[in-house]
Amino acid sequence: MENHKYTAIIVDDERLARNALKTLLEEIDEIELTGEADSVSNAISLIAKVKPDIIFLDIQMPGESGFDLIEKISTNIKIIFVTAFDEFALRAFEVNAIDYLLKPVSVIRLKTSIARLFEENSIDETAKKKLVAGDRLFLLFNNNYLFLKIENILHISSSGDYSELHLIDGKKGLTNKSMQEWEARLPINTFCRIHRCTIINMDYVVKVDEWFNNAFRIHMKGIEEPFIMSRRFSSVIRNRFN
Repeated sequence: MENHKYTAIIVDDERLARNALKTLLEEIDEIELTGEADSVSNAISLIAKVKPDIIFLDIQMPGESGFDLIEKISTNIKIIFVTAFDEFALRAFEVNAIDYLLKPVSVIRLKTSIARLFEENSIDETAKKKLVAGDRLFLLFNNNYLFLKIENILHISSSGDYSELHLIDGKKGLTNKSMQEWEARLPINTFCRIHRCTIINMDYVVKVDEWFNNAFRIHMKGIEEPFIMSRRFSSVIRNRFN
């Protein structure tokens, strides 16, 4: 990780929960705890005073919830939810939370959240730098972090706001990157978007057939069913490689 500290506060109405999280954060050099609050109103005052980079935020609190707090503060502050309930996870990611931790939190799981924070900031700072052959990515893959060689990606499919990677060893998993980010960053001489929902590694294409309406079928090594390359994307391919 970079030599950088993030300032953070804890917002939780339970004193024991705040103390437990503080103990864990003491083991993470990258985080400097600058305060704690036991309610939304107290959190608003604290945020105005210390201007934290991160809020470790409980959801269910007396009166107003953690989601109520998010609506009242700057969107530049990173949010990591820490809660005893799993039913709010989808809504948490809809408000662009960095992570969603279930109590009791382990230090390993907490460090994974901090790694995700550094990964997102690294992407911002490099302006989504173009990848080249041989590059590795540090990314979230099926809720675990790993270093992945881009040459080991067979194809990528859309999954809502996320994407699913299919690797040459047969493994597949969700990532938190969009198709637009993959298309912008992957090397164009190796990876090609053939459909709004599909990007392929052209090193593993074994045959291309003409199909209906000026579309094509793409046959890839190790995959039984061919991909259909839409007419719009086939014209892009022709312009790129002619």
